[in-house]
Amino acid sequence: MSYGCVFCAIIKRKIPSHKVYEDEKTLAFLDIHPLRPGHTLVIPKAHISLVEDLPEEDARYLFRTLHMIVRQIQLAVGAPASTISINNGEASGQEVPHVHIHVIPRGKGDKGGIIQDHSPSLTRPDQAEMERIAERIMSFTSG
Repeated sequence: MSYGCVFCAIIKRKIPSHKVYEDEKTLAFLDIHPLRPGHTLVIPKAHISLVEDLPEEDARYLFRTLHMIVRQIQLAVGAPASTISINNGEASGQEVPHVHIHVIPRGKGDKGGIIQDHSPSLTRPDQAEMERIAERIMSFTSG
C-alpha cells in the first residue's frame, strides 16, 4: 500500500469516501468528479498501477466485485445501462496510478460512453491493418 496514493489513503480511511462496497481485497466508492450520478470506482486494495501487473487472484476478485455491483449501481440511479472503463497507464489518461475500474451509469439519449470517440482526427486502421494487429497480438499470447 502506498500512502502517497490517494486511493490507498481512501482504503486506509485517511481520506473520506462514499463507499458502496468493500471486502478483503476490493473497495468500490463514488467518484468525486462523477460524469453521471452513481459514477463508481472499483479498486483492488493492493497498490498496483497497471492491470497487467495485478496478480491473477486480485484480478478475479476485482472483476467479481465489478460483476456484483454493476446492476446494483444501475438500479440505484435508475440507469438502464453503464459504461465500464479502465484507463491503463498514464498515456491512456490514468490519473491515479492505482488500478481502477470506472462504472458510469448511462441513460437513453446521453450519447454513449467515454470510449465513443468519433473524432475525425483519429486514425482508423483499415481491415488489412486490423488483421496484422490481431496476428501480432496473438503472437504474444497463447490464444
